[in-house]
Amino acid sequence: MRCRKEEELVELVRRNKNYIKDGKVADYIPALAKADPDKLAIAIYSKEEGCLSAGDVGELFTLQSISKVLTLALAIMDVGKEQVFSRVGMEPTGDPFNSIAKLETMVPSKPLNPMINAGALVVTNMIHGSSVEEKVGRILQLIHDMTNNPTIGINDEVADSEYESANLNRALSYFMKQHGIIDDDVEMLLEAYTKQCAIEVNCKDLARIGMVLANEGKDPETERPIIPRYIARIVKTFMVTCGMYNASGEFAINVAIPAKSGVSGGILSLVPNEMGIGVYSPPLDQKGNSLAGNKLLENLSAQYELSIF
Repeated sequence: MRCRKEEELVELVRRNKNYIKDGKVADYIPALAKADPDKLAIAIYSKEEGCLSAGDVGELFTLQSISKVLTLALAIMDVGKEQVFSRVGMEPTGDPFNSIAKLETMVPSKPLNPMINAGALVVTNMIHGSSVEEKVGRILQLIHDMTNNPTIGINDEVADSEYESANLNRALSYFMKQHGIIDDDVEMLLEAYTKQCAIEVNCKDLARIGMVLANEGKDPETERPIIPRYIARIVKTFMVTCGMYNASGEFAINVAIPAKSGVSGGILSLVPNEMGIGVYSPPLDQKGNSLAGNKLLENLSAQYELSIF
């Protein structure tokens, strides 16, 4: 980053905090409705300076759809690129992230991409593990490696709340099972999926995950390979094309760096070969992205000319 001063991040947080009032905290998962809407934070991790941060950086939140980036990487490591993309597509969608519409009209009935709920369920189905605990444990191990934080775990209240309110994801799963796209027991798949979404991090953890992806899948301190380079490139491409739900094109124009959001209010972002960025603010816009977090990234990108294009 061109500035390298934490005070400038503090000022960016201050300038964007007024956008919080225009968003709405997710409440279709009851446990998420308890989030404090006044929180706003950013962390930036680079190899040269470590982690710079501002705002409520100690606040914990669940990954939600940000986990889709990590499970995609793990599934490709487990079963290979060809098998993953025989069951899930590579194309963006203009539909909401939880829509069933395209599944009903596509032949075969495979999801358009791994960043929508249907696609993410297919991806989790392909991760190796004979039990929910084994699958989720392997996802957690990857996150521990990427964050260098072995204390990261699952928020059980959020996981239980998501599982109990997962009727739409349950419908997507049964539809895809009927068409041979998934083969797991649906309830076991939903339990694994809701637990992966309920993995709890803070902005600094997100920023380090972003830095590993920015660093071609290698640990930024030791250069130890964590994710193969070609897989890191695949997931970064999906972040650009599909990472902000059906606002991904607008985000690519206005912010112009890879990003993946979650309905808890987190956004994972990065600048290739340069930095990882973690942002958090719970109030969402109408498409399910953090409103103040989105604006903060837009201002950051404009101020420091972060565009990858």
